[in-house]
Amino acid sequence: MEKPTSTGIAPRGSGLRSSLRHIAGRCFPLVCYAPRRIHARGYAVVSKTSGLAIRRADHWFFAAMAALVIAMVSIGFAHTYYLAGLVRAPLPSPLVHVHAIAFSCWVLFLLTQVILASGGWMRWHMRLGNLGMILAALLVVIGFATLVAAIRRHAAPGMSTEALLADDTLQLSAFAVLAGCAFWWRRNGPAHKRLILLATASLMGPALSRWPWDFVFSSALVFYAILNSFSILLIAYDLSTRHRIHAATAFGALLLGTMQAAMETLGHAGFWSRLALWIQQ
Repeated sequence: MEKPTSTGIAPRGSGLRSSLRHIAGRCFPLVCYAPRRIHARGYAVVSKTSGLAIRRADHWFFAAMAALVIAMVSIGFAHTYYLAGLVRAPLPSPLVHVHAIAFSCWVLFLLTQVILASGGWMRWHMRLGNLGMILAALLVVIGFATLVAAIRRHAAPGMSTEALLADDTLQLSAFAVLAGCAFWWRRNGPAHKRLILLATASLMGPALSRWPWDFVFSSALVFYAILNSFSILLIAYDLSTRHRIHAATAFGALLLGTMQAAMETLGHAGFWSRLALWIQQ
């Protein structure tokens, strides 16, 4: 059995080198163990700094996306609603006014939530979020009611009534799925904010289709590139900050792409024409 050293503690290893290392560690702990501790703390500092950098980048990115939503909506509905008197605008019915007000409230809600989260007012952000989910449900109900009323009036400018029925049904369904998933994963901040953004992006088609510039409609590639700018920018942001695509981004972008493909392929199916005829009758 090894005898205790002068420090009264048995060495950890056998041999003279192990004994000297143990004694030196006891006498000069900072010199012997500081590199290891500094190394470990360095990883913690880097990890914390990286997390803070991503959160700061999130604030700027999602604020820019909210501004892009406002710009797209404002350009699309400026002449027919926002610059035409708002509630005094010559819209077809009071229900369309209610639809316009609800949709505008959703856009303002998105901007407010981004500001609250960026400013650190998470308690107000969460409280307002509960009201936002009620607003999202009302958007779906009002959207379908407005769609049915438009089909009955044969009001489908630039397209057939069955195409309008198919497109709006798929868009509202995609919004409902993404907003519902965002509410379900509301405790998961990165997933929640991505799903809310993509849910809003699913409703941008009517706004973009009213832009006053001809280049938007020069080809389907240009139109869908602008329409999918939210998904494209979000994927690029994930790759630049996380070096991978977030699962919520992948799910939402795939759902929006599937919705748009279905609009092109299923929009002229006989089912929609029969359903539109049934609604009109």
